[in-house]
Amino acid sequence: MSERHWRKSSYSVEGSNCLFVGVGKRDAIVLRESEHPEVLLSTTRAPLRAFIRAAKGGEFDTVAEH
Repeated sequence: MSERHWRKSSYSVEGSNCLFVGVGKRDAIVLRESEHPEVLLSTTRAPLRAFIRAAKGGEFDTVAEH
């Protein structure tokens, strides 16, 4: 099994709060964050594009922070 290559978001700063993106099996998109690298979120390109579009459009601006 080959090792996954991760790319870090250009919006992330060094240290914590970094978001990484990699390619999984069958071209799935895999996400992880630096604070919990053992937790992986897997999706495909279409839902990820829809999420990014919605985030850029402000759809999640009113989501309450914990």
